[in-house]
Amino acid sequence: MIKVQPYRPQEFIDFTQPENVAAYQAALTKVRAELVGKHYPVVIDGKAVKTKEKLQSINPCDTSEVVGTTGKATIQDAEAALEGAWKAFESWKKWDVDARARILLKAAAILKRRRLEACALMSIEVGKNYAEADVEVAEAIDFLEYYARSAMKYSGFGSSETTWFEGEENGLMSIPLGVGVSISPWNFPCAIYLGMLAAPIVAGNCILAKPAEDAGLIAGFVTDIMYEAGLPAGVLQFLPGVGKEIGEHLTNHARTRFITFTGSRAVGLHINEVAAKVQTGQKWIKRVVMELGGKDGLIVDETADLDNAVTAAVQGAFGFNGQKCSAMSRLIVVDDVYDAVVNAFVERAKALKVGTGEENANVTAVVNEMSFDKIEGYLKIAPKEGKVLLGGKALGQAGGKKGYYIEPTIVGDVRRDSRLAQEEIFGPVVAVIRAKDWQDALDIANSTEYGLTGGVCSGSRERLEQARAEFEVGNLYFNRKITGAIVGVQPFGGYNMSGTDSKAGGPDYLSNFMQLKTVTERW
Repeated sequence: MIKVQPYRPQEFIDFTQPENVAAYQAALTKVRAELVGKHYPVVIDGKAVKTKEKLQSINPCDTSEVVGTTGKATIQDAEAALEGAWKAFESWKKWDVDARARILLKAAAILKRRRLEACALMSIEVGKNYAEADVEVAEAIDFLEYYARSAMKYSGFGSSETTWFEGEENGLMSIPLGVGVSISPWNFPCAIYLGMLAAPIVAGNCILAKPAEDAGLIAGFVTDIMYEAGLPAGVLQFLPGVGKEIGEHLTNHARTRFITFTGSRAVGLHINEVAAKVQTGQKWIKRVVMELGGKDGLIVDETADLDNAVTAAVQGAFGFNGQKCSAMSRLIVVDDVYDAVVNAFVERAKALKVGTGEENANVTAVVNEMSFDKIEGYLKIAPKEGKVLLGGKALGQAGGKKGYYIEPTIVGDVRRDSRLAQEEIFGPVVAVIRAKDWQDALDIANSTEYGLTGGVCSGSRERLEQARAEFEVGNLYFNRKITGAIVGVQPFGGYNMSGTDSKAGGPDYLSNFMQLKTVTERW
């Protein structure tokens, strides 16, 4: 078995230290000189493919800047990639598990060396500030290292325990599924993109990776790292393109064995529906692994440390502008402390700086025009559904630069059944809901169709234990922010309309990409 140290999550960079800020700014200069303006082509069977059209990546904090381009894969490219991946699978599935794991470990080592470059590229391409970008790249490294180690337990015949039976040898084998499609989001374009492809690959599968259209450069950057680490041609096919075209085609395809998707509820449900239909020539039931949206709530009761609760609320609501499926979009406060908590929350949020990722602003631009328009639509209904306590405007510019800027917005006294309290906005907008008491607050928290993250700030052990049993979310946090799950520490994923609860970064995540085979030999 490969000899590696026990898994430990990466430490985050401390940006209160001037030397770390200087190093980040130097990385920004390097990335602007070497990566901005770069083109990442479609890659099929290890070869760059020139496409007729390209996809542009626009800086959301300065929409006059084209950060770079990727190829735009066609249906024909998708067919070629699928064919090549199945050919590569014939040899890849026979590789020793340790050998596959070594590729992930080497990729992790390369990404560690280029950590600040990856961070800086995301500051430019999707507007992440220094800490948000660094935490994400740390997570990407963690996925590589954690899944490499996780794969080792599946090595060989009898890797899963069976009961002894006289006169026979019995064993349970874990074998890869085949070729799958990975459709990843723009909000974690390094970590989720890399984690979604690394897990099935180390399990012995081949992947067609379709990154988000708004974040093709960072996807191309880490894809190159996977190739540099020694991944054989065809195991990872890089297919930047339009989801409604190649994503739809591959989801429907009879030769697609599995689909892994992170994104919106609407798209996820469509994929699930399409994947359930058996196509002519299809010989399996497609497996679908998905993480969808959330309408995540933080409860604050009268026994809580209110200063800690307000800190948790600000961090959970406005980190990366609320563009996280785990973001706190509902603050549920019991009546006894409602005014104190909400007033402090508003005052704390007033201090947040709006600007670019490169400036390390607290709140930057949202990712694209579609998101901007959607959020602006919710801002228009906010005065009808509650009292706008902070923000409420779609700025459209900051610091003299045109971009997709939205003011941090807090809306008070929102009804629990209103649109602001029920629909995923995916931006820096928080609905504050007044609860009569603790039980009412818990009922409100469970009143949406989602079940991703949630939290409770309380000093009552009895209430925390009740929430442990009754709060309907996949990831529940007590007396801290509800974002920032760490690989291997807090396996991540929700249920209800938030996904298949597959628990990325958890001990059983690789089993999503394997099937079991029992073999018995009578002696």
